[in-house]
Amino acid sequence: MKRRMYFLFPDTDRARVAVNDLKGLDVAPEHIHTIARADIDLAGLPAATNPQRHDALAQIENGLWRGNLLVFVLATVGLIAAAAAGAVVWMLLALLVMAVTVTGGAWFAMSIPPTHIDEFRQALEHGEILLLVDVSRDCVDEIQALMEVRHPEAVVGGNGWLPGVPGI
Repeated sequence: MKRRMYFLFPDTDRARVAVNDLKGLDVAPEHIHTIARADIDLAGLPAATNPQRHDALAQIENGLWRGNLLVFVLATVGLIAAAAAGAVVWMLLALLVMAVTVTGGAWFAMSIPPTHIDEFRQALEHGEILLLVDVSRDCVDEIQALMEVRHPEAVVGGNGWLPGVPGI
């Protein structure tokens, strides 16, 4: 699973230098996205898609979480109904589904970093530039080290998960 890294820059000139540095590390331009206030000129910077600007990842994450909770609730109702009917096999199946949803939910909550664009809205309103960089998990430390050394003005905003869906 890939990671999406978030960096805030005070202006477009510094963001452009960072994009060039990232390209020097063989980060493909299609894996770099820029978000800024509507009145800021992002010429020369890779623009984010509409789903990226509107944080489709947060919507997917919320949908998965709610779906998981719904399946758990339905399995609980099934367990109660099966217990009332004395159907042991259905009770065991409901317990298995409940165990799977709890385990999946716990894994998701503990292993997926919860960074989202909404955390940067105030900075964007003040004219800062948000750079989204999509990389494999093993490149995160290298990219972060590059930013800390070559771009101390950049605010490292964390990283989040990235499904293999193009344009998100």
